[in-house]
Amino acid sequence: MGYRKAETILPPEVVALIQQYVDGEYIYIPRREGKRKSWGETTGCRKETGERNRRIWQDYRSGARTDELAAKYFLSVKSIQRIVTEEKRKAMKETDTA
Repeated sequence: MGYRKAETILPPEVVALIQQYVDGEYIYIPRREGKRKSWGETTGCRKETGERNRRIWQDYRSGARTDELAAKYFLSVKSIQRIVTEEKRKAMKETDTA
C-alpha cells in the first residue's frame, strides 16, 4: 500500500469535504467489501504458515515432543500445542470424509 496525493485523484470538493474531518492528517481508506483480500493472500504468508504447520504435525507424529518442536521452529510450547490440535482436527476431518 502506498500513499497518493488526494489532490491528484479526488475532485476538489471531495478534498474540501474530507478536510472538514481530518486536516493534513493521514487516513486509511479500506477496500470495498467485495475487493478485500484475506490475510496472507498477497504475500504468501498463509501458504508458508500452512506448510510449516504440516511439518510440525509430521514431526509430532514421528515422535518429537512439543518442547523439541518449540525450539526447532522458534515457537512457544503453547503455539505448538495449538498447531498440533488444529492439524489433528484437520486430519480427522479428512479421514471422516474419505
